[in-house]
Amino acid sequence: MADPELTAVIPVYNDLPALQTAIPVSIETLERCADRFEIVVAEDGSTDGSAGFVRDYGSRDPRVRLIHSDERLGRGRALNRAFRGSTAPIVCYYDVDLATDMRHLCELIDAVRKGAAIATGSRLLPDSEIVRSGGREFASRGYNLLVRTVLGSRLHDHQCGFKAFDRVRLLPIIDRVRSPHWFWDTEVLVRGQHAGYVVREIPVRWTEGPGTTVRPKDVFEMGSAVFRLWWQLHVAKD
Repeated sequence: MADPELTAVIPVYNDLPALQTAIPVSIETLERCADRFEIVVAEDGSTDGSAGFVRDYGSRDPRVRLIHSDERLGRGRALNRAFRGSTAPIVCYYDVDLATDMRHLCELIDAVRKGAAIATGSRLLPDSEIVRSGGREFASRGYNLLVRTVLGSRLHDHQCGFKAFDRVRLLPIIDRVRSPHWFWDTEVLVRGQHAGYVVREIPVRWTEGPGTTVRPKDVFEMGSAVFRLWWQLHVAKD
């Protein structure tokens, strides 16, 4: 197969039922977005058969590829590994539950084709459509306000798991990213803006997946990460 124009990464940890839906939907969507693409499943120490399912799928469709880790790396490190291993000029990722409507994917990719270094889905723009609980909505808006206030970000939504990148410009950013897990999304966007990159924010339709909750521990950890990144950027000059 010729080198792909686009690598789509799906981070996975014990998500077999969602993965069984996500791969065929991804193929159908990506066929409309790029002539040559690959789907890389960044499988992060799963024990539910996810790796075997992807290997079997890839034996029938070479556009589907597995990156397996025996030990948990964390979502952020798994994404870094997949992006570094790609040869495509454009890379993207989205959450395996397809909470963000996949009809937006081609628009996301086109934004990078037209010159943006980063394109990110946003659930908090006026044209966005979201379906989720009031508790999560309140926590999300509060968190994003904190990021805008403390870190000077111009974006509205930092944690939507639906992003595309110019790979050449992404690599030096992820070399400095320290977050191994969920804060990775925010850190990449903030460091990209800090480097002067054009970041395009795209309104999306997003539906909350089953079983998603916000724990006090999560709120504390994400808030602490915001202030830690401020220190790294403005005091440590990292």
